[in-house]
Amino acid sequence: MKTIFDNANEVFDYYFNYIVNHGVIFQKTRAVFNVGIHINNPMDNHITSDMRNWKKEYAQSEWLWYLTGDRNIKKLGNIYGKIPKIWKKMANSRGNVNSNYGYQWKRNGQLDKVVDMLKKNKETRQASISIYDGKEISKYKYDTPCTYAVNFTIHNNKLNMSVMMRSNDLWYGFCNDQYCFSMLQKNVADRLEMPVGWYYHFVNNMHLYELQLT
Repeated sequence: MKTIFDNANEVFDYYFNYIVNHGVIFQKTRAVFNVGIHINNPMDNHITSDMRNWKKEYAQSEWLWYLTGDRNIKKLGNIYGKIPKIWKKMANSRGNVNSNYGYQWKRNGQLDKVVDMLKKNKETRQASISIYDGKEISKYKYDTPCTYAVNFTIHNNKLNMSVMMRSNDLWYGFCNDQYCFSMLQKNVADRLEMPVGWYYHFVNNMHLYELQLT
């Protein structure tokens, strides 16, 4: 299994074929387990594969929604012009979701604290943001965050980032998640006035749904 890639589109093309050919049937998906992906150029984050027809406009809208820290799907609708069905299914009766990652990294000032840590100590191992929290399972009735945590590490005077995920649908989830997380990496790097380094993306379960295989 290949683990090192230059950009996100290389990841998509490689793992689409790998999952189709080597994935196992698991909960109406074809899946592979414990996937580790090292991306050398995280800002080369556009999915250009013809079969995917990825829309930067939507991924950018999701990123701008995260920046607001407002977890209500109406905010995404205001930015993008409409609310995708998947978010409607995940929202509670008030329209709130747990999977707005900006809402999560703003909770208790997590992101600001991480930036302060890195400014004070470039070799800190504690610059981490938590998203999925097993202590909050009772709150995950409608949607469960797919990401466990994001960790930032400064090495060779570049800001590197690791994202740990429990589950990632390659077709929708990876394509849009990697865009938003790479934009987060750049956001933090800019605040630290340093360049972006590598991006490591780990997933316990990476999969394609049956409809995406046809």
